[in-house]
Amino acid sequence: MPKLFVNVDHIATLREARKTVEPDPIHAAVLAENAGAEGITAHLREDRRHIQDKDIYLLRKTIKTKLNLEMAATQEIINIAKDVKPDFVTFVPEKRQEITTESGLKVSQNTDKLERSMSILQKEGIGVSLFVDPNIVEIQTCYKLGADSVEINTGRYSLAKEPDEIDVEFEKILKSVNFASNLGLKVNAGHGLNYKNVKKIAEINGISEFNIGHNIIARAIFIGLEKAVKEMIALIKGGEIWD
Repeated sequence: MPKLFVNVDHIATLREARKTVEPDPIHAAVLAENAGAEGITAHLREDRRHIQDKDIYLLRKTIKTKLNLEMAATQEIINIAKDVKPDFVTFVPEKRQEITTESGLKVSQNTDKLERSMSILQKEGIGVSLFVDPNIVEIQTCYKLGADSVEINTGRYSLAKEPDEIDVEFEKILKSVNFASNLGLKVNAGHGLNYKNVKKIAEINGISEFNIGHNIIARAIFIGLEKAVKEMIALIKGGEIWD
């Protein structure tokens, strides 16, 4: 059964909007764990637009489950990861002007840099996942470089509106999960998933973990974080929720 890792970035987004001390992403992480989340995800961006360095250190000291640190493969953030020692890191692409992550890594175009970066962290006992689009060539390259896992980008599936388009994007994800699993890679998934579209993806055999943040935090505004997390877990496990 897939596990839910709750991304607490947008608790920090709200805090940073006022440059104050609340709401606290550490408190949010504890509430998410209490509600059944089996891991916490946080993205320490180069521009520090939401999560800050101190948040990562406090999360490492506070949470009882696992910590997934999303990050760009830059020396500055690699050094922080070596010091914090999250359970694993997920390398993601970053652009300063983007609102959120726009696509998966172009792994085949950055093999040397990614291989070096992965090796540094793996030698520290930190697992490395690569965030990629549902693309067989990119997944094959991840495997050849020695990645421990891949996270399949569900962004295009989540944005699709027409039934035919949804089906096409779903098939890409399905084939990618099957391909990665057959290679022996651990497979995670995330980006843009919500309470309406996650259930179909959760029915795919082979997905180990979901990283979901924005939609959980958005729903939590109205029903509370713990209930929002419990509802997402219910959907991932094949259950239903009622508004």
